[in-house]
Amino acid sequence: MIKKFLLILFGILCITNATAQRRISGIVTDMNNEPLPGATVVVKELSTLGAVANVDGHYELRLPDNKDYTLMASFVGYIDVSKKVSDKQEDVLNFQLTENSITLDQVVVTGTRTPKLLKDVPIVTRVISDLDIKRMDATNISDLLQTELPGIEFSYSMNQQTSLNMSGFGGNSVLFLVDGERLAGETLDNVDYSRLNMDNVQRIEIVKGAASSLYGSNAVGGVVNIISRESQEPWSVNVNGRYGAHNEQRYGGSVGFNAGRFNSMTNVQYTSIDAIDLSNGTDNEEVGDYSMIYGNSTLNIKERLIYTPIDNLKFTARTGYFFRERNSSESQKERYRSFTGGLKGNYNITDKDDLEVAYSFDQYDKSDYLVFGDLDVRDYSNVQHILRALYNHTFADKHILTVGGDYMRDYLMSYQFTDGGSYIQHTADAFAQFDWNPHKKFNLIAGLRFDYFSEAKLSHLSPKLGLMYKLGNCSLRGSYAGGFRAPTLKEMYMNFYMGNIFMIYGNPDLKPESSHNLSLSAEYMKGNHNLTVTGFYNIVDNRITTAWNQALGGQVYTNMSRLQVMGVDANASGKYRCGISWRLSYAYTYEHIKKGEPMLSATRPHTATARIAYDKDWNNYGLSVALTGRYLSKLTTDVYTEMTSYEQTEKQTYPGYTIWKLSFAQRVRNGINITLVVDNLFNYRPDYYYSNSPSTTGTTFSVGLSLDIEQMSKK
Repeated sequence: MIKKFLLILFGILCITNATAQRRISGIVTDMNNEPLPGATVVVKELSTLGAVANVDGHYELRLPDNKDYTLMASFVGYIDVSKKVSDKQEDVLNFQLTENSITLDQVVVTGTRTPKLLKDVPIVTRVISDLDIKRMDATNISDLLQTELPGIEFSYSMNQQTSLNMSGFGGNSVLFLVDGERLAGETLDNVDYSRLNMDNVQRIEIVKGAASSLYGSNAVGGVVNIISRESQEPWSVNVNGRYGAHNEQRYGGSVGFNAGRFNSMTNVQYTSIDAIDLSNGTDNEEVGDYSMIYGNSTLNIKERLIYTPIDNLKFTARTGYFFRERNSSESQKERYRSFTGGLKGNYNITDKDDLEVAYSFDQYDKSDYLVFGDLDVRDYSNVQHILRALYNHTFADKHILTVGGDYMRDYLMSYQFTDGGSYIQHTADAFAQFDWNPHKKFNLIAGLRFDYFSEAKLSHLSPKLGLMYKLGNCSLRGSYAGGFRAPTLKEMYMNFYMGNIFMIYGNPDLKPESSHNLSLSAEYMKGNHNLTVTGFYNIVDNRITTAWNQALGGQVYTNMSRLQVMGVDANASGKYRCGISWRLSYAYTYEHIKKGEPMLSATRPHTATARIAYDKDWNNYGLSVALTGRYLSKLTTDVYTEMTSYEQTEKQTYPGYTIWKLSFAQRVRNGINITLVVDNLFNYRPDYYYSNSPSTTGTTFSVGLSLDIEQMSKK
């Protein structure tokens, strides 16, 4: 009898509980009504109650009673949306989220080498989103960085080779990565930036200042990491093209699929542009240090395949081919090729332990194609094999220990070596980092890296210490980092008659460059506005450069005395629900070099970028209008008057300039996007063309078309 009574009582309680519970469901989408898989919907009043949207954006949860509650939908890169639920409301509640280009909820990896929310990274990191890239319709990394970031200038070196200056540091001091992997090959101390096209890029992460404790040599001045996009749809096909001034053409396409445990993305892009006559049809041939920009063409093919055999194990395989031809003369063309490949495995051993093991290969070749003899002569080859391991362990669900190591075999054959010889260098490193989070308002990160270089017979320790404290809507950051750059094989063994003018000799006794980087920043964010101000100070010892050697009658690689680079970066931005957004960035840089050193400053003290945009989507039409501009101040500096003396100089002033770009991007229906760009809107043209002036002939126009076939097939 008692047993029956208990069963009846249990049944009544279950019925009462089921009756009291309330089922809420709906769909989470973006402004294009596309589902957002993985979006979270939580109950603010009940911190443990929530749901995750499935592949169709659908979520479902049960409220314990009929009281009033607040549901909040969130997704990385989008503005949170909250809605009230009452007992008089329908049980279906949908959310539509707006992308937020200034959100601090973006996950980044470059500053700490582990996934971390941008708002929680103690190392100042700038992110360029895929929306920013689409607005600019940029073809390669140089087009984009100059438009988005102050303090960066791409200019010409000898023979119109592209050279970078980022806040006083050259191309050999700024490390460029693609999904965390290094690039082989260089020309006049810079990688081939045309390899870094913007097709299928998810975001770009930039860390200014020394990052050698995580990335070793060449990260003295900072790191630029290009993160590729993974296929999200079951299948996707895109074809695109652009036509612009000087017969500039760009054609590309991608094919992707996401089926079961396989994810693939294949990209192809071809570009070409005719030679640019800077005299613009006038009889004046003395328009500058050069009067013609060489025409060129490129082909870039990339494949990325991801296989997930089990839920906690993922393999990523990639391969690529790049070809560029530059028409430097009628009888000879310069050719550049690269072959890349790699395999990476990520294993989540437990909820607290994960391991990454990777192998990468990159070969970069240069050759001269003799047109009349139909002969292709390879005279440069850099081949890198890299093995890497990275392990993370989480303590108490908030402290992270990271340890890892790399090995690289670096082979270089060059026409700049005696008799076109070759050298091999082996490098190895080990590093450790501890990410300590004792309180939600305080974070401290400390790291140390040991590097060894066989050919240079040197080893080096690079430390790092960063901390962040959150005070209301303000985040305060401070960091110290040691920078390091080992002498390259070229700098140690070069023996080359440069331009048939003078010899340049290598120096196997070079010391490594080292630096001390101090940084302080304050970031304030409230509502739709963000303001960040950063001050930095760099002390660089033993910078490697060339100096005249009277006994040899030529230039010799040598270490120069200490130099200092200091400055301030400021960035302000805002974004509003009406679709308007803006960003204003400014950088001041001061570079102090002692008089008489074999190096002079080429850094503009004041630079700025600005953007105002309007983005709006309707059912069958979307519009994005953006006006962007960049300002570079004039530079007054010393220039050498004698090749063999570093005491004989004279003042030279390079004028400042401002260039604006206006772009219209339209979605006329699902999957059809048309882009119109007016570059150099106010028709700026230099009075005299030199290495640091823009190679523009005035206002230019371009039009682009992009078709997403899978979107067009949807109703």
